[in-house]
Amino acid sequence: MTRQKILITGGSGTLGYNILRQLADEERFKVSALLRNIHSPAIQNLSSKVQFIQHDLSDSMHTAQIFERVNPDVIVHCAASGLRPPRASWFDLMQFNVVSTMRLFQMNCRLDHPSRFIYLSTGLVYREQSRPLIEDDPLETLHPYGASKAASDLMLQAAAVEFNRKLTILRPFAFTGLHDGGNRLFPLIIDAAVTGKRLGLTAGTQVRDFCSVNDIVDAVLRVIVHRQEPLIEKFNLGSGLPLPLRRVIEDVCEKLELNANLEFGRNEMHPYEPNFSVAAITRADETLGWKPRTSLAYAVWELAQEIAPSLNLKCPSRNCGVL
Repeated sequence: MTRQKILITGGSGTLGYNILRQLADEERFKVSALLRNIHSPAIQNLSSKVQFIQHDLSDSMHTAQIFERVNPDVIVHCAASGLRPPRASWFDLMQFNVVSTMRLFQMNCRLDHPSRFIYLSTGLVYREQSRPLIEDDPLETLHPYGASKAASDLMLQAAAVEFNRKLTILRPFAFTGLHDGGNRLFPLIIDAAVTGKRLGLTAGTQVRDFCSVNDIVDAVLRVIVHRQEPLIEKFNLGSGLPLPLRRVIEDVCEKLELNANLEFGRNEMHPYEPNFSVAAITRADETLGWKPRTSLAYAVWELAQEIAPSLNLKCPSRNCGVL
């Protein structure tokens, strides 16, 4: 059986790492991953099943050499800057998220066989609509990370048409789970529970849409094996449930019996962060048969087991319910 060759970028991030974990156990795939640091302890347990290639995406010559050697059937581009520290400067953020992305697509266009490019965008690309967002809503934001992803999103679509290459754009909204870290919401809450320190948060009135990273990964795997007919496909990925962030946090903490000293209202929201960010997921359901199946509380519990097992939290239901 010919194994499908998959090339992944961003394998050290939350999403990329979890995609690698799933793909590594699939005999039908031959997986290669580009990483700045191939000696990261987090990936060592995957080294027997994944070919790790040390690479800086800003090195165009090395990128071309890798594409010639790997000759991938599918490229899954997860690498991005701006969500985990250390935070890049504004222009460095744009350079990495836009220029490196287009360089990858350029190399993809040089391959001697049809290949598919799967781009992990974000729900932050959209203009706020105060309702669940559909895939054809306008891309317009002043959020630095969202703007950089929106620029790549649009440029990739134009390039796909110009060079007749299949492109799938996935726009995950908020998610958490194994390998989440940095100054992201749920790792900070878990750390506050461990240390007993007060954690300042916003008032939590903003409406959000949270998923388990396992569900986002499931969507990526479905896209990989999905027979794509149109040249360009776009899918929002989220719970589809519009809930105030404070309610989301308090519900998770209650289900896990997680005690953290949270100070709602101490921090201000980012000036360009949307007040309402929720995905309409009908297209993913109808085309991919995808729906969230893992509860957010279970995703946070898995994360806590990884980074703070001493908390001994209550294990919630894994099945997707309200949260």
